[in-house]
Formats: sequence, structure tokens, C-alpha cells
Amino acid sequence: MTLYMPLFRSCTTLRTLTQLHAHLFVTGLHRDPLATTKLVESYSQMGDLQTSRLVFETFPSPDSFMWGVLIKCHVWNHFFEESISLYHKMLYHQVHVNGFIYPNILRACSGFGDLGIGGKVHGRIIKCGFDTDAIVETSLLSMYGEMGCLYNARKIFDGMPMKDVVLWSSIISCYVEYEEASEGLDLFHRMICQGVEADSVTMLSVAEACGDLGFLRLARLVHGQVVTRSIKSEGSLDNSLIVMYTKCGDLHSAEKIFQNVTQRHTASWTAMITCYNQTGCFQEAIGVFLEMQESKVEPNSVTMMVVICSCARLGLLREGKSVHCFVTRKALDADLDFVGPALIELYAECGKLNYCEEVLRVIGERNIVSWNMLISLYARKGLLKQALVAFVQMQTQGLMPDSYGLASSLSACGSVGSIQLGYQIHGHVIKRGILDEFVQNSLIDMYSKCGLVNCGYKIFERIEQRSVITWSSMVCGFSQNGNSEEAIRLFDQMYMSGIEMNEVTFLSVIQACSHLGHLEKGKWVHHKLITGGLKKDLYVDTALTDMYAKCGDLQAAQGVFDSISERSVVSWSAMIAGYGIHGQINAAISLFNQMVDSGIKPNEVTFMNIISACSHVGSVEEGKLYFSSMRDFGIKPNTEHFASVVDLLSRALYVDTALTDMYAKCGDLQAAQGVFDSISERSVVSWSAMIAGYGIHGQINAAISLFNQMVDSGIKPNEVTFMNIISACSHVGSVEEGKLYFSSMRDFGIKPNTEHFASVVDLLSRAGDLSGAYEIIRSMPFHVDASIWSALLNGCRIYRRMDMIKSIESDLVDIRTDDTGYYTLLSNIYGEGGDWDEFGKVRSMMKGLTKVPGWSTIELDKRVYRFGAGDTSHLQTNEIYRILDNFPTLALEQGCDEEYR
Repeated sequence: MTLYMPLFRSCTTLRTLTQLHAHLFVTGLHRDPLATTKLVESYSQMGDLQTSRLVFETFPSPDSFMWGVLIKCHVWNHFFEESISLYHKMLYHQVHVNGFIYPNILRACSGFGDLGIGGKVHGRIIKCGFDTDAIVETSLLSMYGEMGCLYNARKIFDGMPMKDVVLWSSIISCYVEYEEASEGLDLFHRMICQGVEADSVTMLSVAEACGDLGFLRLARLVHGQVVTRSIKSEGSLDNSLIVMYTKCGDLHSAEKIFQNVTQRHTASWTAMITCYNQTGCFQEAIGVFLEMQESKVEPNSVTMMVVICSCARLGLLREGKSVHCFVTRKALDADLDFVGPALIELYAECGKLNYCEEVLRVIGERNIVSWNMLISLYARKGLLKQALVAFVQMQTQGLMPDSYGLASSLSACGSVGSIQLGYQIHGHVIKRGILDEFVQNSLIDMYSKCGLVNCGYKIFERIEQRSVITWSSMVCGFSQNGNSEEAIRLFDQMYMSGIEMNEVTFLSVIQACSHLGHLEKGKWVHHKLITGGLKKDLYVDTALTDMYAKCGDLQAAQGVFDSISERSVVSWSAMIAGYGIHGQINAAISLFNQMVDSGIKPNEVTFMNIISACSHVGSVEEGKLYFSSMRDFGIKPNTEHFASVVDLLSRALYVDTALTDMYAKCGDLQAAQGVFDSISERSVVSWSAMIAGYGIHGQINAAISLFNQMVDSGIKPNEVTFMNIISACSHVGSVEEGKLYFSSMRDFGIKPNTEHFASVVDLLSRAGDLSGAYEIIRSMPFHVDASIWSALLNGCRIYRRMDMIKSIESDLVDIRTDDTGYYTLLSNIYGEGGDWDEFGKVRSMMKGLTKVPGWSTIELDKRVYRFGAGDTSHLQTNEIYRILDNFPTLALEQGCDEEYR
């Protein structure tokens, strides 16, 4: 039989192999195990696995070697499931399994992605004593590594006595592939220390690790090793070095390597084009592609995908069409997974959605990636009907959206608030029983962005194994929807569960602390952020600055702000807003000037903050100055603004509104009305600001007139509008009008909130209708907080109704708040009534609470003066207090009752 072996090697076509097979059959040699085994292998090598399997099955008693060859043939052809099935049949027929079969079975397990079967095979290997075989051990390491089971892979690696460069390269590759680049580099260091010389395969993984981590200095050392030791790999290593330098931000070095490559293959050109594309150098990417054409090097589908993406980013429709024609001419559109989605993206970016549909029709409707992209594009552009139709059409074609497609579509739904499409996709997920974490997290994110955070929480509760992304998505969802208490509660639960937090988690909970004014909790979160070892993040640092500023700890806010090495316009704006909120206008102005001097251009939010700061302290002239300087920075005040609450950058409508608000609060109602009249398209925010201005200064008739004008113009009042008009009524004691507006809220589909009830209670209490105010409190559908009881208590104090205070004492017992004003009011009432026991109890409740000092400001001769209670810092303090002491006499002269002066 050995004489026939050269004949097998000479068979280069299926026809000659068939002739040899016929000859063996005629001579009876087809019954020889060696001949049959060689036929099985040869047919498989020529792509005829069916005949290979037939030859095997017609042999009466295949031995272990023949079984092993057949399994190997199936693995070669990527029929992994069939390979595993053959292995099980082999065991069923009680055929002895030799050691050389296991490497192929392990490869089949990793290819099929079944770790459970792989573990069972590993157990049998140990039982049969093959676990010390070097080849089998290497195969086990590869299987566990390829399936991401790094613990088992490392355990096998550490237990191997002799480790050559192949083993080291294999384990390093495993760690790098599964985003454990740091550990991969540590292993590389150990390898060098043990005297094992790296080869091109090792350096490929090391270069990838350097790129992933962005370690430029180490990247240069790795490159130096490749050059000095003349490590060659037929171009693949050069390509990896190009990508490595690009990821490390050194595009110049990447270009130099590319220029020094003498034999540039398709992969080299594609690597350079891809690097330009990923760094935003789209024009350069197209330029390299043109050079590639001049060099007569044929591109592949990956090359064309990147070039098309570059055209899409630049909006080059004509050039993109030319590339599309080139792709069709070269028949590169056959590889639909790459080219199809890129073409759809190109035409979508250029506003040609009809072309997208045509591309999908031409390239064939069996490409799931293209369908996913089309649905996502429709959703992002708000074309919900088209998205739903495409979603249904895709399924009628027999295609089921994969996890990426579902997640991408859900993300688009969340971005534009397309809850109906979101419902459809969620229904599809439930129907198919998809439990993929990626999809579940996307559902949580979608519902949160659409304002249905409780729906997202129901999904969250059903997930048994929650990753840090799942936790962070839910914390972020609560925080974004204003449910800050739940965000903090979930964060605490996450911390107690030992889940490692990421930047998104900390960012969300810091924003929640900022919203609630929880300074101590914010400090604790900041401490955990530092001790957790997370690297500095601009967004997190900006959120910390904002949190400390809003909570009144300006020193801590300034400290965080100073620690930011590269401050963005958002960071500067947050710090300016912090000083403005607390009336430190000079610090806010100084910071604004520093920002401009450092080359950072202020945006609409910056101007909104600085003008609002002027409003807080009544600095009219400064406010006018900043308003006029907006045009110097190319910012035109108008009514355009983003509809999304999540978007941090509002448009100049808010600047106009802030300016209106500033003039009104400073008492210049004529200027406020002038700015208001100049707004061409007034929003409900603009109307509400002007109504509030008239209300603050007691001009109730003007406020009511403006409210009626607003309704007549078709603008629907919101919660803030009603808050302002009811407060205006309260300021002047217009009880009937206030009650009328409160009752009319439901006519506009608005449910009164805590602030509305507090305002009505204050209105009735000030007017002496304490029983009516108490009835309002009793009718409230939700928890009554300290602000509402304070309004009633203030009325009781004004009208000396200690009897009513006694009757509501049972309601006051359970109230707990951080508002020192409530406790001060209640203790003063008890003190004035002579109830010193209750006075002492209330005062003891105030222990540990910090009173935020109140400040007043006044502008004289273009200078702003700031003062607080008991302030004696002014040079004319004695004269000022002499005038203040004379106020009671002036009040009596004006007819005020001495009892209430």
C-alpha cells in the first residue's frame, strides 16, 4: 500500500482522485484501512466532504486513526458541530480515543463555542492521562483562551513545566484579545525575563496591547525591538505597528512605517486608510486610496468599506457614488457584511434614504447587518413608520434581527424618544425569548431616555446576573429622569453588592447628589471615586465641580476645577454658574475673563450662567454688558433650543429668557418687557419668566393680562407658569384669583405638585383663611413636606393661632428635613407662645444642620455691594444701621399696625 502514497500526492484534481479510487476498488485495496483513511483525507482536502464521509461510512470497522482523520477533516472545513457529533459517536461505539484526536476535538469545541462540552472533554483527557501531553495542553490552553475563559487558560499555562515561545504567544494573545492588555504585557515582561525570545506572533499581540492601552513610550520600545532583532512577518507586523501608533496618537510614526514598507500589499494599504479614517482624517484616507489605485494594488471589501465611510463622514455624495460604481465593477459588493452597511450609511449621511432602500434591494435582502442599519437610521431621523415597516419586512424575509441590530435600533429609539417603535422591538425580544445582556441593557436605556424609567426598572429587576453596565444604565436612568433618591439608593445597593463602579456610575450618582443638594453624600462618593483608582475623567470632574458648587461648598468646587488639566467650556460654565448661584458675581466675572484669556470660547450656556449671575445679585449694568458682548463671540440670541432634557447645551432662547428674568428681578420691568417683546417665537419659558417678573413686584393685573395673552396666542401654560401666577396672587393677597388659577390647572391637563399646593396654602394662610389652608393640606394626594407645613405655620404665627398649632402637632411630629428655616420658624412660634419645652425639642432637631447664609445685594454707581444679616463690614455701617433703626417710626407714619410692624 505504501507504493500508492506518491499517487495520492499526485492527484491534484477531483477527477484524478476519483480515478485512483476506482483503481483501488478494482484491485480490492479499498478494504485496506490505510488506503481508506487516505481517501477520506484526500476527498476532504479537495472540498468534497460528502464523498469523504461516504468512504468512511462504507468501511466496515473504522479504527481510531480513521475516526481521528474524519474528525480533523470536519474541523478543517469548519463543521464544528458535526465534529463533536462524530466524537460522541466514537465514544458510543467504544472506539479507543488516541491523544492526537483531542486537539481537533478541542478546536471544534472552541469553534462551536460550547464551553460545557469543552469542559467534559477536558475531564476525559485527565481521566485518560493525556493532560501531560504538550500538544494536548497547548490545545486546551487555546480552547479556553478563545472562549474567554482566561482563568482556566492561565491555570493550564502556569502548570506546564516547559514553556516555549508558542505557548507564551498563545497566552499573551488570549489576554489581549479579551481586553486584558495590561495582563498581556505583564506576561510579555515575564517571558523576556525568562530568556524566551519573542517571534513575530508574540509581537503582533504586544503591539495590539500597546495600542489598546495607548502607551506610546512602550510602543516605541516594542518597535525598537522589532527593528533591532529584524523580526519579519510578511507585512502583518508592519500593519500592526501602523495601527499601534495610530491608537497611541502618533499618526506621524504610523505614516513613516507605511512609507518604509517596500512591498505594500492590500492589507498594508487598508491598514493606513483605516488609521486615517479612525483619526478623523477622512480626506487623507481617500487620498491614500487613490495612491493605492495608481500602484495597481487591488483593494478588498474591507478597503472599500473604509473608503465609503470616509466619503460618508465628509458628505461627499458624488465621490461616494463613484466608489459605489467601482465596488460594483470589481464585484466587491458580494461581501455584503462589509460593503452593504457602509453604502447605506453613505447615502443616509447625504440625505438620500431612497438610495439606502435601493442599495438594500440590489445587494440582496438576506443581509441582516444592512437591515439593522436601515432600521436604526429611520429611527434616528424620526421616521417611525418607515422603521416599523422595515422591521416587519425584515422578518417576512425570514431574517431575525441579531443582538447588535436590536440594541442599535433601541439606542436610536431612545435618542429621539420613539417609544412606539421601542415597544415593537421589546415585544419582539420577549417573543423570541432573547436574554442577551446587551439587548436588556439597551431596553433599560431606551425606556429611561423616553421617560419611562419604571419600565426600565422592571427589566432590571428580572436580570439575575447584573454586570456593571446593567447597574450603571439603571442608576443613570433614574438620575436623568430626576428620580435622584432612587439613583442614590441603587448606587448604595450596587456598592454593598461589591460591584466595581465605572465612570458612568459615578457621573450619574454625582449628578443625583447635585440635584438633591446632598453635600455629605457627594463627598462620600468623591472619596470612593478616588480610592477606587479610576483614572481622571473630564466629565466626572465637571460633574463634581457642579455638585460642590450647587451644594454651597465653593472651596471644594474650586479645588476640583483647579485639578482639571484640560478644561472644556462645560467645566468653565459649571464653575461660573456655581459662583453666580451663590451671589459671588465678582468671582464669576473673573472666571469668565480667565476662560476667554485661556482661549476657550464661551457658548450659549456660559452666557446664560453669567447673565443669571448678574440677575441673582441685581447687577443690571454687568448683565447688559454681557448680553451685548454675545455677538462678539458669534452668538445670536434667538428662540432655537434643543428639545431633549438630557442635552446640556441649550440654545439662545434661554439666554433671552435669563435676560428677561434678570431685568425683572432687578426691578427694571420696562427693560424686561423690551427683551420679552424682541423674542419672535416665545416659548412657555419666556412667558413664565415675564409673568413671574410682574408677580414679584406686585403688578398682579399685568401678570394676569400676560397670562391671558399667552393662552390666547396658543401657548399652553405649564407647571412653572401656574406656579408664577399663583405666587403673584399670593404676593398681593388676591385670594379668589389664586384659587381660580389653582383649580383651572386641571383644565390644562396639569396635576398640581408640592410647590403648587405650598403656594396656595401660603396664599390662604397670609389672608387668614387658616382652616381653608388646612383643608387643602388634608386633600393633598401625596406626602406633605416641610415647605407646605411652613406656609401654614407662618400664617398661624401672623394671626397668633396657637390653638391651631396645637391641633396639628400630631402632623408635625414625623417631619424630618434638612431645611433649617422650618425648624427656626417652628421654634420661634413655640418661643413666642412661651412653650419652652417644645422650643428646646425643636432646637435639638437642628443639631448637625447647616444654615445656608442669606445674602442681599445692591448696585450703586456701577458697583455691586453684598451683605448678610448682622453684617458690619461696610465702612458706613453705623449710618446704615441708624437708618434701619428708624424704620419702625417710618412704618407707623405710613399707618402700619404697631403689633405687626
